[in-house]
Amino acid sequence: MNYSRVLYLDNHLLIYNKEPGEIVQGDKTGDEPLSEHLKNYLKEKYKKPGNVFLGVAHRLDRPVSGAVLFARTSKSLSRLNLMFQRGEISKTYWAVVQHLPQQTEATLVHYLVRNEKQNKTYVREQRSGRSQKAELNYKVVARSDRYILLEIKLLTGRHHQIRAQLAHIGSPIKGDLKYGFARSNPDGSIHLHSLSVEFVHPVKKIPVRVNAPLPADPVWDFFGSCQPVVEPSRQ
Repeated sequence: MNYSRVLYLDNHLLIYNKEPGEIVQGDKTGDEPLSEHLKNYLKEKYKKPGNVFLGVAHRLDRPVSGAVLFARTSKSLSRLNLMFQRGEISKTYWAVVQHLPQQTEATLVHYLVRNEKQNKTYVREQRSGRSQKAELNYKVVARSDRYILLEIKLLTGRHHQIRAQLAHIGSPIKGDLKYGFARSNPDGSIHLHSLSVEFVHPVKKIPVRVNAPLPADPVWDFFGSCQPVVEPSRQ
């Protein structure tokens, strides 16, 4: 595990740049999650005896990369959970898609229904009994010959929200077979990256903004080095 990927660390918080394939919290695979690796890192770094507390404040899907926020105390975890509920933590994502959305900048509002057995989320245009409202803003920020880069601001945090909503408008994320992309990426990743997280520190009350470097990948390398584009919305 590469501990140089720790992006922010103090007595209350830890922010880590997750690689595709890593799991944030334990699941049915039995693979050791990031939370346990990082507990061991803290134990060694600070020479702590006994157990180390590390709370998971939010999660990223296994094939997704980027900034993940952990709490080092139960007090900071409870405050972060409340901040997420209130929408006080701003998260920006980059997603690579092949099909240009109908509008180059828009707000998507849908209702999502999660299927636990399939580990998949389905999109509805209208509210139904079990659905949850999902909102995000997106805009086109760059283009290559084959792909489009979208910047996404999450307004709600639902299961597979970005993946499901983009697929629903005809723009599934590169590599995301589950949501309709034509083929998988060789390493099992999808081109969705948690680029930045911004909030007021739950204890220190100072502004925190952390940017997560992109994975090493030819497509990400291209978009990481190109200039943003400005295009009129297609009506």
